Amino acid sequence: MTQRELLIGGAEQLGITLNIEKINLLFVYLAELKKWNKKINLTAITDEQDVIIKHVLDSLSYLLGFDPSKPQKLLDLGSGAGFPAIPIKIAHPGITMTLVESTQKKAAFLRHVIRTLKLAGIEVVDKRIEEMSKIYNEAFNIVIARAFADMKIAITSGRPFLRTGGVIILSRGPKETLNMQDLEENMMILQKREEFSLPYSDYQRALWVFQKPARL
Repeated sequence: MTQRELLIGGAEQLGITLNIEKINLLFVYLAELKKWNKKINLTAITDEQDVIIKHVLDSLSYLLGFDPSKPQKLLDLGSGAGFPAIPIKIAHPGITMTLVESTQKKAAFLRHVIRTLKLAGIEVVDKRIEEMSKIYNEAFNIVIARAFADMKIAITSGRPFLRTGGVIILSRGPKETLNMQDLEENMMILQKREEFSLPYSDYQRALWVFQKPARL
């Protein structure tokens, strides 16, 4: 199976249809990732099929946690090499995004990718979460985090940026758990937890969706 077949078939298994333009953009992104990865440490995963499954398809699986057909404003905490935000943006370019990445070299890569792919409605903030301007408080209806600390820290860090009714989406290993008291302390509600295997693999994931309820 070719990389292209793996991507198209895997996306379809996740319920996502990618046209030729989007597929081409994803492969341009991966080519830039491979090129930059020789200079700076962006990913330890270098096998071409693993990159498709464990990076791109894993990123697209976040779309199971929200409705991308509606207007969405999304914040990605600790964007790193751009997973999951960049594949989501390519699949659904109408989503407005802010990517937070404090490492200057990684932030430079993200800006390069955005320019190269001519992506609109997306910005990179090269600051630590606690250094972000208060203009971002309650500015988003979706917060995502992939390789960002543990779930408790991710929820605590992401909640201030959520609008009422907004959701935090985290993808973790199926064995990872969360103390429900941590949710109560952060005034968040577990909306759903969905376990699945990434297409063409036995790589197990659990998608957690937490909602910020209206203030009492």
